Amino acid sequence: MGKIQIGCETYTWAMSGDTYKNKLEHILGVMSQSGFKSIEPDTGFMNGFTDPKVFREALDRNNIELSVLCHVEDWRNPKETAEERRNADQWIEFMKYFPEAILLLVQMPGKDRENLIERQQNLLSCVNEIANRAAGEGITCSYHPNSPMGSIYRTEEDYKILLNGLDSKVIKYTPDVGHMAKGGMDPLKVIKEYRDIVNCVHYKDMFEDGKWAQMGEGIIDFEGITKYLKESNFEGWIIVEDECDRAIVDPDGVTKQDGIYIEKVLRPLL
Repeated sequence: MGKIQIGCETYTWAMSGDTYKNKLEHILGVMSQSGFKSIEPDTGFMNGFTDPKVFREALDRNNIELSVLCHVEDWRNPKETAEERRNADQWIEFMKYFPEAILLLVQMPGKDRENLIERQQNLLSCVNEIANRAAGEGITCSYHPNSPMGSIYRTEEDYKILLNGLDSKVIKYTPDVGHMAKGGMDPLKVIKEYRDIVNCVHYKDMFEDGKWAQMGEGIIDFEGITKYLKESNFEGWIIVEDECDRAIVDPDGVTKQDGIYIEKVLRPLL
């Protein structure tokens, strides 16, 4: 790819519940009109598009490429369950048709942080194993921690365990600047510390009180982070994942406004 490009995640449309779950072609069109170059769908939006050839045709119709595919599971046990393994292998097979894209693994947050050390190790065991199988098929993987109260990797101490426990030969790290801020961290500091294993970055904004903000309206230093990524020769994707309250009722409008912010503020930095 050779330079930083900016794509868009489907979670903005997930904020509306099931309203957009079977409207991936519509979402692709909105992303394209908003100036985004790629999509990161979560697999829950792939109904009707699990055939990679059908999906590629939809991408081509909208002048969008697949940068990342987000696969969410529980991964609570020391090894994958039979169903988790089947699901992962299905998406590994799918990703063979998109060799430039990343398979992004994300754990579904639980209700609490009980048995934390055991759960942290179980997660690492599962995602390292999936990434090892994916690497055998030529597929690049990454892991994305999140910040709800039941997340097992949400604080700086948690991140040390996670980022030193990922098998970096087969799986890298996708920092989400909003989730890091919510977990009490300085996003730029963490990205700098682990820059050598960063292969994708998620952008979302947050207000001072911890609520999600529309991009450019909160406290996240997108300009400083973008400048650092450019200076450090990052060549991956920045993926925008706007979770502001307005996205619940108007994800299309939020995405179009994010596109305007990117053109005015971030694109000149690239």
